[in-house]
Amino acid sequence: MADRQQTDPAPQWWSRPEGTAGDGRGPVVPAPRPGTGDEGRVQDAAPVPDGSAPAPGVSASVPGVSDPSPEVPDAAPDVPAAVPAVRYDPWGAEPLQVVDRGRTPRGIRLWQVVALSLGTALLAGGIGGYLGVLAERRSSTRLELPQAAAADRGRAPDSVAGIAATALPGVVTLHVRGTKGSGTGTGFVLDQQGHILTNSHVVADSQEITVTFSTGESVTAQLVGRDSGYDLAVVKVSGVRGLQPLSLGNSENVRVGDPVVAIGAPFDLSNTVTAGIISATGRPVTAGGDKGDGSDISYVDALQTDAPINPGNSGGPLLDAKAHVVGINSAIRGADKEDATRQGGSIGLGFAIPVNQGKRVAEELIRTGRATHPVIGVTLDMDYAGDGARVGDKGEDGKPSVVADGPGARAGIRAGDVITKVDGQRVRGGDELIIKIRAHRPGDPLTLTVLRGGRESTLKVILGSANGS
Repeated sequence: MADRQQTDPAPQWWSRPEGTAGDGRGPVVPAPRPGTGDEGRVQDAAPVPDGSAPAPGVSASVPGVSDPSPEVPDAAPDVPAAVPAVRYDPWGAEPLQVVDRGRTPRGIRLWQVVALSLGTALLAGGIGGYLGVLAERRSSTRLELPQAAAADRGRAPDSVAGIAATALPGVVTLHVRGTKGSGTGTGFVLDQQGHILTNSHVVADSQEITVTFSTGESVTAQLVGRDSGYDLAVVKVSGVRGLQPLSLGNSENVRVGDPVVAIGAPFDLSNTVTAGIISATGRPVTAGGDKGDGSDISYVDALQTDAPINPGNSGGPLLDAKAHVVGINSAIRGADKEDATRQGGSIGLGFAIPVNQGKRVAEELIRTGRATHPVIGVTLDMDYAGDGARVGDKGEDGKPSVVADGPGARAGIRAGDVITKVDGQRVRGGDELIIKIRAHRPGDPLTLTVLRGGRESTLKVILGSANGS
């Protein structure tokens, strides 16, 4: 029942009490309504049994007013004696009917106050945060962090980025499958005919060669020729348009400290660019020799660089500040095997074949499929432990160590001579002498310093030619 204000002139929530038959009660007269003017007419009214006198102090009637009530007949003989009248006061007892005003209010407990406070705080925080975000989004001023404006993406041609942008289209990744497994190497485009220069050890024992360009296009390549003595090889792709050959520089112009950039696919990570300097020139480096007979040993008068080179970089270009190829990356020097901290990758000692040597060998491989080696026509004692390169007492199969009518014989070289210098540069062993000789072309003149019988002499020799492997 809804609560509402009572506007009736008198209370309406009391009623006549219900009696039972034979309870001896007569009619009950309700109390006068306040404000009706009946208060002075009737003081009290109480049920009076037939034949009984009015209750003491109570008038049976009001003077001047006739009693409209009919007379009550005598009680029947079998009716028990009348019960004394009991005055019913509707104002003094609980009403039989009351207005429904809901549950009785209870006192507010502490936990209710705390819960209400927390709920209000959470609600207020959520509403406040939402309104804040909404206001920020709808605000005309947006939150923006400071950032450099877009600039020209071009780079200076002599910067690392500029060199890489120029050279990358001409660098390729080689995936080679052979009888002993598969491997990855690098190469670069030489001409529009599709010739690509790489290392010999990359394509050795190859059955299938796949070339992948910087654009992601892959084609099959054919081996044109290779030479293990120089560790160089040429492969060729067909039907590829838009080839971008790299420009070849001159390794004679390279100086220690010059900046260089190496590009390759270390661990099959194509188009990897690293940078460094030329650390040294004319480093005698030998590699290979897996066959055991020395036929696959590479002798390189190498350029040394600290540009990071790792497995997979082999055959990639070493570029100068003009994006010209000055070397072909071929070898690295790792930590000693006995060293517990040995690294499997670059430790800053990388070696590249000078491009002048690479150019000559590549031209011969493209033209004939084989390369020639410059020689002096002598057999060296590779077990000699002294300083310099000693000419052996005998050659292979018991033949003379100095080839008759060969370049060395014509220059005056004899068995047992110790060659200590080539064009004024000291050599410390047979490997270094071979490297210094192969750094030249057949027909080039050389000046050799020879120690014989404790005395030094200078000999002039014109380099001969021999077919490579």
